[in-house]
Amino acid sequence: MEVSLHRLKLLRELRYRGTVTAVAEALHYTTSAVSQQLSLLERESGATLFERRGRRLVLTEAGSLLADHSESILEAVESAGNAIESLRDGMTATLTAGVWASVAAGLLPRGLELLAERSPGIEVRSVELAPEAISEAVRDGSLDLSFIIDYSNYPMPRSSQLERVAIAAERLYVAVPENAEVGEAPIALAELAGREWILADAQSHFGRAVRLACREAGFEPDVRHAVGEQSTALALVAAGLGVTLVSDLGAFVLPEGVRLVPLEERLERNLSVTFRARDADRPSLRAFVKVMSEAAIDVGLAPPRGTTSV
Repeated sequence: MEVSLHRLKLLRELRYRGTVTAVAEALHYTTSAVSQQLSLLERESGATLFERRGRRLVLTEAGSLLADHSESILEAVESAGNAIESLRDGMTATLTAGVWASVAAGLLPRGLELLAERSPGIEVRSVELAPEAISEAVRDGSLDLSFIIDYSNYPMPRSSQLERVAIAAERLYVAVPENAEVGEAPIALAELAGREWILADAQSHFGRAVRLACREAGFEPDVRHAVGEQSTALALVAAGLGVTLVSDLGAFVLPEGVRLVPLEERLERNLSVTFRARDADRPSLRAFVKVMSEAAIDVGLAPPRGTTSV
């Protein structure tokens, strides 16, 4: 039996994600393209791999068996690639990194500048994803590595398949309209209980962390504008429509009409790079983590609180 590695990866993704639509969205394909490739895989294998249950495509016993073997097959191929990279001392490699807006704008440019100086053969491609989706994308191989955040009051879920290296700590500040009747001294979250808020929805990691901090301070924030992008939230603050919290990286591009006030509470988040545990010895990955740690210092971020395993 000769089957395509690419199609085996789609089979593996179908088992993890459950639907063809979810696989297509995760890998940036159309649903029809995924369905076609899975049909070709079935033809290559000479067995019935799927059955229809309503609108869903479900793995048969043969499909589940092939999916089990796909794990070891794909891992062996990746391990071979890593071994070859090690022989080259990582001088030429391509990494796909997950980022979000503030990391892409505030940290990534300096890090890639350092990487180009020291290891010009390492090419980095970045993909912007929501922080909540990043761990799964690294685990399933869609990304080689990614930035990830842990809030001091709400850490990210752990996975035994991943490791992370902390590279910096970010403080969170209150962003208020420039003419707001708020002094320059640190302010307690409880003092913001009566204000209108601009905040990411409760399904996001940031939105949950801030809501939890507000509840610990004794109130539920009155969220008038639910927005995901920090730049959008700051634009609404500048328009006088409420307050929000912003991190060090998010504050790098502060619009006119916004003022930052320190928090009395030590609410912060650790910025880390996460990657699959089996890739920990890849020279290119180690080089990426090293330059990003240095870049974090260069752009003025505080040292990390420590290094943890995911």
